[in-house]
Amino acid sequence: MPASVHQLPTPKALPLVQPDRGDWGALRAELHKRCADQDLAELWRDMAPGERRTLLASAAIPQADRDIRQAIEDMPKPRRDAIRAAIHRMSQYASRLRERMDGERKHPSRDLASHAREALAEGNTEGALHWISMIERGVA
Repeated sequence: MPASVHQLPTPKALPLVQPDRGDWGALRAELHKRCADQDLAELWRDMAPGERRTLLASAAIPQADRDIRQAIEDMPKPRRDAIRAAIHRMSQYASRLRERMDGERKHPSRDLASHAREALAEGNTEGALHWISMIERGVA
């Protein structure tokens, strides 16, 4: 009579790669791409020739080295760093300019508040509550 063979239970080994919690894996991949200047290469590929010229000038790249057809991957690391710094400076400048322009415009909720004040002056509390609720919801 042959003996039947049974597998002994073995403890399950944890997988080598744990499941991603909180998208940390995506963040890690993004940082690796940035260290390898892959994010810069993607941005460079999407730029128009005039934008590339402007960026190279802003990065203070010597005129003789400003080849807009050259891929970022083929550029020396100091030049890539200068381009990244120029992008950062230009982005900060654009943000400051946008903030200044937005600061000169009155906030849209001011119009809603004036409507609410008018409704209160007329004794229309329901109308005033309507305008105030729009402001609170962030409609404007």
